[in-house]
Parts: sequence; C-alpha cells; structure tokens
Amino acid sequence: MAAISSCCTFRSDKMALSVSSSSFYGKVISKDSRFSCVSASPSLTFPVLRRTISCQVSSAASAPPSVDRKAKGELKDFLHISDFDKSTIVKILDRAAEVKALLKSGDRSFMPFKGKTMSMIFAKPSMRTRISFETGFSLLGGHAIYLGPDDIQMGKREETRDVARVLSRYNDIIMARVFGHQDILDLAKYASVPVINGLTDYNHPCQIMADALTIIEHIGHLEGTKVVYVGDGNNIVHSWLLMASVIPFHFVCACPKGFEPERETIEKARQAGISKIEITNDPQEAVQGADVVYSDVWASMGQKEEAAYRRKAFQGFQVDEALMKLAGPKAYFMHCLPAERGVEVTDGVIEAQNSIVFPQAENRMHAQNAIMLHVLGL
Repeated sequence: MAAISSCCTFRSDKMALSVSSSSFYGKVISKDSRFSCVSASPSLTFPVLRRTISCQVSSAASAPPSVDRKAKGELKDFLHISDFDKSTIVKILDRAAEVKALLKSGDRSFMPFKGKTMSMIFAKPSMRTRISFETGFSLLGGHAIYLGPDDIQMGKREETRDVARVLSRYNDIIMARVFGHQDILDLAKYASVPVINGLTDYNHPCQIMADALTIIEHIGHLEGTKVVYVGDGNNIVHSWLLMASVIPFHFVCACPKGFEPERETIEKARQAGISKIEITNDPQEAVQGADVVYSDVWASMGQKEEAAYRRKAFQGFQVDEALMKLAGPKAYFMHCLPAERGVEVTDGVIEAQNSIVFPQAENRMHAQNAIMLHVLGL
C-alpha cells in the first residue's frame, strides 16, 4: 500500500490577558514567542496570541536520529542542582513563575508537551512526586506513564542500562524516583532522552527548586536569605547544600551528633565560596534571625525500622512554637511533606499563619514543569 500523507493548518487568535502576581526572582521574559511576562511588575501581561501551525503527516515511519542528541548537548538531564550555573537556575525559576501565572489565569493554550510522553519510574512510591509530575505534564499537553515498584524492578528484574535504552525508544523524557543514587546516574548515562531525578537517597533537586520558588514568592528573593534546616542531615539537606554552591545565601543545618550531612557535600558547598554554610547541633541558636525554618521527617522511607531509635536521638530538635518564636515573627516555616505531626513538627506550627507548607507543595508542579521545559529545550 502506498504511503498516505496529509497536511493540516491551524490558526488561532486569542485576546490579551492580564493576571495579578507577586514579584518573583528578577525579570522574567519567555523566549517562547507565544507569551511573555515581566515578573518584577505587579501584573503579568500576555500579548495577543497569533499563531499558525502546519503539519505534514505520513504513514511511513521516520527513522530514529543516528546521532545521540544528549551527547551533542541539545538535550540535558536534571540530576543535581549544582550541574547548572546560577543564570540557568534563575532562568528555570523565572520560567516556573511565568508558566504558573499562565496556568493560574485559566489559560490552557500553552501545550509545549503535546504529542510527547514521559515514563515515571517509581522504586519509591510518592503522592506529591507522582501527582505533580503527571498533572503538570498533562496540563502542558503531554502524557505521563506511571511505572510502580513492581512494574520494572530496575536493577533486579532488568538491568538499568537496558531499561534506559528501551524507554528512550518509547518516550521523550524519563523521570525516576529511586533509592540508590547510582541508579539515577546509570539511567542518565544510558538513556538518549533527558532524565530527571525525582529523588534518590542522596538528593532531591526538584523539591529544592520548588522550595526556592516558594521562598522567592514570599520573601522576594532567595539570595541573601537565611534558611535553617532542623532535623536529619538527609537528601533534602544535600540538595540545599548543592543549591548553596550555586546561589549565595546563608544555610544552616541543625542536627544531632552523628546525623550530619555527607562531609563531601558540605565541603563542595563551602569550597564554592559563595554561601555561608553552618552545621551545628544547637537548633535554638541556629534559628535565630532565620528567614525560613525547614523540617523533614526524622526517619525517611527505608529507615522506618530506626524510627524509635531516631525519636530518642532527635529529642530537642522538634520544630515547635517555642523554636519558631526564637526565629522571630517574620520567619516562615517549610516542610517537604509528608509530615509526622507531633514528631518533628507540631500541629500548631504547620497550621500557623506563617506556614507556607502547602504553597510549597503546589510549587513542586510548577518548578518541575519549568525543569521539563528546560531539559527538552522548549
């Protein structure tokens, strides 16, 4: 049978719209010709959208590219915040604010992921990671496929390098939430499409990008702020340290002795020479003058058998009303969730007026949308 081809043309005209917005990190101007905004202004204005889309469709399958686009630098992975320079991180945060404002306006015309698919590998289950990635990718026109812990068993049932190569032939992007950090590195090494780190035991870059966006929304900037983390020196702390090696601010981790973050990551942040880094065992002293007090569970997934031991070891490190009072009336409280209320944080602190936990959770989607746009070069 002869190949069947068709041609289609689509034209749309949309009136300009304006939506109110708080000031974000610097000036935001999208390179996407479909819309632009300046976030330093109290309002975001989107000009008239006029576009013509032409497409040629053929039943004859086109051959895959012979050159690895990642190797050529056209596509990127998002594995650690410190893989990028300051201007790139700021650009991604600006884009997150811009696309968030567009979605909040109710406009659903921006569909950069239309016709694209994403595989989401979950060795570790999660509510926020799955819902934020799946919803965000869908709102921007794409289709996300959930692969749970029993669907692949990456590294056990099938080698990571094989999984990477197979999924690269089906999908435009891969997101993975895994235990071992080497798994995400191997996945990125062998995949020919962008790989996003949805969490490993070592770091959680998407969370900290969402956190940075939230701080910018509420304080106006991340640079120069004092962020105090109280609790276990875990993957969240590692990601904050990696952010501190790129963006200048004051980061303090207050943790019990023996629960400090990885020494190599502390030194990486300090050697960058742009942020003030402190590791202490005194939470009361640490929080004084904080712009943000941040907490996380004391026993993460995979550490639940240590929960009783850790509760004893972390006595005095609960973020309660007294600790927030020491931080001062202007300090915000943040938590990456899920929270064990009454353990690492009191119910009163999470529900307080200066808690920005839920805007922080929402911003996972917006930060990740911007990350996906960046790695796909859109």
